[in-house]
Amino acid sequence: MKNIRMVMMSVIAAGAMLSAPAFSEPAKQQEAVQKPVTMQVADSPSAAAVNINTADAATLAERLNGVGLKKAQAIVSFREQNGPFKSVDDLVNVTGIGEATLEKNKGLISIN
Repeated sequence: MKNIRMVMMSVIAAGAMLSAPAFSEPAKQQEAVQKPVTMQVADSPSAAAVNINTADAATLAERLNGVGLKKAQAIVSFREQNGPFKSVDDLVNVTGIGEATLEKNKGLISIN
C-alpha cells in the first residue's frame, strides 16, 4: 500500500513539473525564431547578377553557388574559345557545369 502511495505521489509530482506552463515557454521562443526577418537585399554587393561574359574566374568562383575556381576557370576558357555566351542556358556547355548548377545560379547570372 505504501508503495502504491509513493508511486501515485511520484506521478502527481511529475505531472506538476510537466504542466502546460512549462511547455508554453519554449513555444514562445520558437515563435520568436520563426518571425520573418526583413533584409535589404538590393543594397548587398552580391545582389547584382554576375556577368558571365565579362567576369574573371575569381569573381565567378566567389559569387556563384557550387562553382569553385576550377569550374570558374573552365567558364572563362570556354568563353575565350567560343565567344560570349548568348544565353544563360549556354553555361551547361561548359565542362563541369550541369543543369543543377545552372538552376542554383540562374538568378545570379547575366549575360549583359
